Amino acid sequence: MLSFIAINSIKLIKNKVYHKLVVIYCMCTVTYLPLGKNDFILTSNRDETPLRKTIHPKKYRENGVELMYPKDELAGGTWIGTSNKNRLVCLLNGGFTNHKRKSSYKMSRGIIVKKILSVDDAIAFIRDFNFNAIEPFTLILVDWNITLRTYELVWDGNQKHFRQLLQEPQIWSSSTLYTEEMKQDRQDWFKNWLSKNKEYQQKDILAFHLQENLGTPQTSIKMKRSFVETVSITSVKKAVSEVKMEYLDFKKAQKKLRVQM
Repeated sequence: MLSFIAINSIKLIKNKVYHKLVVIYCMCTVTYLPLGKNDFILTSNRDETPLRKTIHPKKYRENGVELMYPKDELAGGTWIGTSNKNRLVCLLNGGFTNHKRKSSYKMSRGIIVKKILSVDDAIAFIRDFNFNAIEPFTLILVDWNITLRTYELVWDGNQKHFRQLLQEPQIWSSSTLYTEEMKQDRQDWFKNWLSKNKEYQQKDILAFHLQENLGTPQTSIKMKRSFVETVSITSVKKAVSEVKMEYLDFKKAQKKLRVQM
């Protein structure tokens, strides 16, 4: 089944049927660490087919808003980004459970990320936007306009589930790639990491996201399967007024890039 999807992906790319291919494999592991005083670290592993091309993170100005994000070259969207609206948005594939994909959707989920980064009122946008005919997803929104606030949006294909989160460490794993048992293993690994790291440092959480020997190669934090693997890690740290994005690209001999908002 995986080889069929991979071959089909190449064919779709050549035919430019973008909306039918978007984020077939964009599945992630995300951790969130509040640092106090409105600061935080959010880190995301992108688990994807290595065939899919990505433009490294850089700054863009779109509709008068300054954005910073890695770009999916195929659809033009992103799975993680920040903006000068004092906001970060991070996307995971799938809702609460795995779902059966439809042949097409009206909009790429990566475009939704950019919309939420750009609007004046992200909460109102999420409340009012019609997500029908968009593939299920989980989205993390971090806003620091007044005080640090973190939200989780799960679109299960039928209903929005939107809530504000407590300022405490969190881990998410995409339902399309990981079973409930696998998710629980990852929760346990993260709890173990937290017990050994009382002060949160970006280099230390990056080391956690680089773990290849937890569980099996197919389920570890940095994972590898036949046609899906961790192709990059993006880590965003906000400290006082600085927002920095660190990006590790494993398709280019672990090329490291840092961009500041």
